[in-house]
Amino acid sequence: MGISVMIMGESGTGKSTSIRNLKNAGVINVYGKPMPFKTENVIGIINIDNCEKVINALEKSKADIIVIDDFQGLLVTQFMSRALEKGYDKFSEMGLSYYKTIRAVEKLPPQKRVYFLSHLERENGREKVKTLGKMLDNNVTVEGLFTIVLKTAVNDGKYFFQTHNNGFDTVKSPMGMFEDDFIPNDLAFVDNAICNYYNIKEAA
Repeated sequence: MGISVMIMGESGTGKSTSIRNLKNAGVINVYGKPMPFKTENVIGIINIDNCEKVINALEKSKADIIVIDDFQGLLVTQFMSRALEKGYDKFSEMGLSYYKTIRAVEKLPPQKRVYFLSHLERENGREKVKTLGKMLDNNVTVEGLFTIVLKTAVNDGKYFFQTHNNGFDTVKSPMGMFEDDFIPNDLAFVDNAICNYYNIKEAA
């Protein structure tokens, strides 16, 4: 079983930039936008905006580190392509494909780490992963599918990841993985902490 990590945050708070120091990572670029950093370290950036194709890419990728950026874009592109369809079945189908994409990590080898970068939304004074309305939220607590949920934070022009829950969000991390409430905005730092915590060795 692979390890899935949710990174949530507002646009412009450093989600994509946090990829910059990863070595030999594969990036699934949902919106096909240019990365906000030089990409010498990544072994491949592919543009995919379809859940089924993302699942196929996860299964075939040779990279031990895979980043999906921006994950909620898979819902957006599905919705926009089917916006004129009548009825509610399309929402159930979109929610199911989104759910299956997250659960696909369970079928990956144990050394695989998949980072889901997603926007957040505020509801009733709390912050959570952005989805597509009540259809998904009423049936699935998305963050409940993850052991690690981090949130971007910006303070005095510096960018961080929040590692522990503040009572008003869905941030969480395993006990003892991160001592500090705020860590560098750097997925390489996060990935190293995860590998040390779970004693993950890179595949030969």
